[in-house]
Amino acid sequence: MTPKNTLKAVITATSLGLVATSAMAESINIGFTGPLSGGAALYGENTLSGLRMAAEEINAAGGFDLNGEQVTINLVALDDRYSPAQAATNAKRLKQDNGVSAIFVPHSGGVFALQDFNEKDDFLVMAYTSVPTVTEKGNTLTLRIPPTFDGYVRAFTDYAMNNLGTTLGMAGATHEYAKIWDEMIQQTWEARGGTVVADNPMDYNKSADFYTGVSRVIAENPDVMFVGGASEPTGLVIQQARQLGFQGGFIVMDQAKIDEVAQVAGGMDMVEGAVGVVPLSVYETEAATGFIERYQANYGKVPGSEAAYNYLALHALVEAMDMTESTDPTTVRAAIGEALLSMDSSKNPYEVHSVTENGGFVTVTTLAVVENGEIVRKEIE
Repeated sequence: MTPKNTLKAVITATSLGLVATSAMAESINIGFTGPLSGGAALYGENTLSGLRMAAEEINAAGGFDLNGEQVTINLVALDDRYSPAQAATNAKRLKQDNGVSAIFVPHSGGVFALQDFNEKDDFLVMAYTSVPTVTEKGNTLTLRIPPTFDGYVRAFTDYAMNNLGTTLGMAGATHEYAKIWDEMIQQTWEARGGTVVADNPMDYNKSADFYTGVSRVIAENPDVMFVGGASEPTGLVIQQARQLGFQGGFIVMDQAKIDEVAQVAGGMDMVEGAVGVVPLSVYETEAATGFIERYQANYGKVPGSEAAYNYLALHALVEAMDMTESTDPTTVRAAIGEALLSMDSSKNPYEVHSVTENGGFVTVTTLAVVENGEIVRKEIE
């Protein structure tokens, strides 16, 4: 076992319940830092569940061969409460104490914080964020897992202005990712000839009472409200907007998923007229439906895109390690595209088959709208 491969022997089951196939099996540590407490805890747990499921499948199959040794995956997860500073601290700990070669992080603030030192410290940032600049900064050890949101901004704006109205009230969140969305959607909305009548961002992670902030937005009588953070607080914002009498439509930031939002808000009728990303539950491909069935059997609920994207990303990461017989971050990063093509299709619910030169997984952009109480998938022209 060489230092280059940063292998760490583990002979007991991990605290996350990942079962080794042999008492003598070795494992490599993969890191995660994300919100596991606070207002975004559900979002963090959903992300982590996809990684857990992938790791359990890999280990149940006997792991994979690395330099002639059979190894399994040991997932080490730390709570950062959505704090970029804590994410950076966690990453330092994961690298120093656990020798990880890759760290999954599901928020842009955390991604940017890790990018300040990941090349020097030699680990891959597995970024679950759709902020375009994540892969435009030239960081050679970053992989962006979901598609960038600039395509969503244009598509959501065009649909809303053509079908819901031309005045927009901003009621988004205050974390870094939401601020970027806020700025971009305001610019796009006004460039299309619409009017932004209110802008009142709120802290989705620390509050459950949004009545005051929402009332300030709907007092300006917008046709459409922009909302979005994690699904759970987004559902509360929409619920409280309806309770205060708002009858317009919603543009839902891609971090929130319409089906999950509807459950919190009180039903699909509460999100009538919403436009957002297509929930995984709407996909009908064999890979997607198979993943949903397996996930439901494990966790008793329908998975969201956080689980599915991170599930396929860990499988691709391990496939790249298997192909190259290395955990060296640079070597693995270079092999990800080939790994996506060669991995078992059942492990790829979003059918991602390529990666851009700057490290972005390539996924077809679509949108979903709620019409007559049902989520309907629309193609983006």
